[in-house]
Amino acid sequence: MYPVKSDTSTKPLIHVENLCKNYSLGSSTGDPINSQVLFDVCLDINPGEFVAIMGHSGSGKSTLMNILGCLDTPTSGHYWLAERDVASLSSDELARIRNRYIGFVFQGFNLLKRMTALDNVATPLLYAGLNRSRSRKLALEQLRRTGLENFALHQPNQLSGGQQQRVAISRALVNQPQLILADEPTGNLDSQTSSEIMALFDQLNREQGITIVLVTHENEIAAYANRLIRLKDGHVIHDESQTPESISATI
Repeated sequence: MYPVKSDTSTKPLIHVENLCKNYSLGSSTGDPINSQVLFDVCLDINPGEFVAIMGHSGSGKSTLMNILGCLDTPTSGHYWLAERDVASLSSDELARIRNRYIGFVFQGFNLLKRMTALDNVATPLLYAGLNRSRSRKLALEQLRRTGLENFALHQPNQLSGGQQQRVAISRALVNQPQLILADEPTGNLDSQTSSEIMALFDQLNREQGITIVLVTHENEIAAYANRLIRLKDGHVIHDESQTPESISATI
């Protein structure tokens, strides 16, 4: 898994400039206490990259992912996604950006328990305004691509952890996003199933050119990426392309 050769004429999909994030916390005196989580983060992620973000608990990686996913906004600095200044967008515009450009995959799968796999995958299409018939047809096609066509009418509690994560990935892909944000996507899976899920991410990145940004604390999972970003106390302390052999020397 060698670094993707970036086209210097291609504009970044993600451009982050001097990004800071503060939270106001309550105190026993009633006066707010400001806690800074991210400090002057600067990074570009080009279309087609596969990036792993690592860091200990409290390093700021989840906060950064929330901002990249348009689920949170920076206190200062700038974030452009597909050349759009995210900070300037309304809540409705942010929702449309999330639906159009981003697919989310989480550690806990986040599937709707009373819905079938098919209807879980179809949900983003319904939010995008497609009718139910068309949404279910496209959802079934996506489940077929991830090998779950025969489980389309199963509910999440009838599926294994690996199958549930494949449903979640199918849901993330059904709107054909440019960007997949995956937060500890193998955290609830055994090692063999984790390898299968990461092989699927690798295939999506290599064959379809989907940009993937992955948060993980596992070296073996980060090794699938062709670029490693490491955070510590809200600062980027490492950001380099990598080969599988290089990751153990950088973590």
